[in-house]
Formats: sequence, C-alpha cells, structure tokens
Amino acid sequence: MILKRTALFAALLPALLPAQEVMLAPKGQPAVYSAPHKPHTKLKDVLAKHKGQKQWHETVVNDKHLTSIYQQWAPGYKSPKMMHPDTREWWVVLEGEVRFTIETQAPFVARKGSMVQVPFQTWFQFEVSGPQPALLFDTNVAGARTLYDVNEKPPAMPGFEWMQTKFNTRVLGQWKHNNKPYVTFEEVAAGLESGKLRGTQRIVQDDRGTANFIYGYNSKLPPVDPKNKGHYHPEGAEYWLIMKGQIRYPIEKVGVVIAEEGDVVYVPPFTWHAPRWWGEGASCRLAMNGFPDIAHMFDAH
Repeated sequence: MILKRTALFAALLPALLPAQEVMLAPKGQPAVYSAPHKPHTKLKDVLAKHKGQKQWHETVVNDKHLTSIYQQWAPGYKSPKMMHPDTREWWVVLEGEVRFTIETQAPFVARKGSMVQVPFQTWFQFEVSGPQPALLFDTNVAGARTLYDVNEKPPAMPGFEWMQTKFNTRVLGQWKHNNKPYVTFEEVAAGLESGKLRGTQRIVQDDRGTANFIYGYNSKLPPVDPKNKGHYHPEGAEYWLIMKGQIRYPIEKVGVVIAEEGDVVYVPPFTWHAPRWWGEGASCRLAMNGFPDIAHMFDAH
C-alpha cells in the first residue's frame, strides 16, 4: 500500500508544482570566452585550417565539464584497444565510415549522422573501414583518462608513466538511462516525423554529461520575437553540434549567429541565448552540457 501511494504521489507531483516558479538567480558577466571556446566554430574553417593533412585533431570545447574534439582519421586507421576508468565517451560521425568494436556488443559500422557511445570500464576500439577519411566529433567528460590493453603502446604523457595495473572488480557495459551504443540520425528523425517520438530526444545521459537531439522546422514556429532573450544557465555552459540545416542563435553581447551543419555554437554561463530552427526544411542540433537536467533561467518580467 505504501509503495502504491508513493508511486501515485510521484505521478501527481508535476501537476502539484507551479508551472513556473519565480525566484532570484545569480546573473554573472555574460559571454566570457577563453580559448579554445568561440561563439561560433565553422566546420568549413576548421577543414580549411587542416587542408592537406591526413589525420588531425581540433579541440573546440575544453571547459570544466566537457571536452569536444573534431578528429579526422585516415583510411585504414585502427585505434588501440582502450577504455576509460570513470567516464562515458561519445562520437558523432560527420563523414566516412567507422567500424566500432565495443565490449558486450557485436561490431558495427557507423556512417554519417551516427551517434555512438561507450560507457566507463568497457573496452572499445574503432577502425576507419571505408576508402575515405573519417571525420568524427568526439566528446568526453573533462579530465577523462584512458587505459590501454597491455599489448598496446600508449602515447607519451609528460609527467606520467605507464604501469601495469588491474581492476579489483571491473564494472562493464553500464548503459543505463536508455543509452544505446549506436543510433542513427535517420531513425531518430523518422521517429519524430512520424509522431512515434515527441519532443527533445536524449541520446546520451551520464551523471556528468548529456547530449539531446532537438529536431524541427522554423516554419512551424511563431515569428521571431526580437525582445525574447531566451534563457541562461547559472552553473555551466551549453553548446551544440549542428547536425542538419541551420540554427539561429541570438547570444547576449555576441549578436545573432546562424550556424550550419557541422558547426559548433558555444554559450558560457550567465549568457542569454534563444536557439531556434532556421532556414528551409528540417533543422537539428545536438545540445550538450555537463548536467542531465541543466537549469534554464528565464526572465520573469
């Protein structure tokens, strides 16, 4: 009986709370950017910077919560066998084909638009399987460490030495929260188009990071309200990888940014922003931040 009453109370709780509670929230200095962060990183500029290079890395986010890196790997590249002791890593394939081998999962090939992840303490390896270079957008929790199989040669790390160790008890394959090793852009978009899925779709959820698939049409939104400041976040930044079409961002002290597919938009804490789908046809952004349910503070006036 007690369990039934508890479940009933949990179900009724959202209806009992005020729709919008008014409170006092801190509003620090907005639009404070430190390298490598920029309001708008254009993929075409990153590609131009590395033109002629077969393999390269470009870090675009490295704050106190998350790190995100554009990575290009040459055809035939095969990563070492590795794992992270305490963090979840995820990738978006922007170009090419990549074969992932993840412990507890059957190997699979991820192509453009694929979103792949691996939980902590789980061995994984990937290989560029197609004839073209593979371009990935790679994200992990800030400060993440990597462990390597004893038969691999790990990279040099100034200030560190590599030594053989063992887990007392290894916890592997902790997906939880409906996380999946592999999901394609097409299947999530199709679910939203058909009505089988509704609203923002969470692709990655971790205690220290999240990625949300936000898909829709500018034509289905009300006209732009120039007075709408949107919201800000008091404890962390938020950023987006544009996965399709265009996204419009009015950002406090920055102005209006129109981002294209493959671009990254980054907004620091305390900074008003109001993203919306833009242009013709469908648009999609993958929103990332360091909190599963980040607080959104809206103007109460």
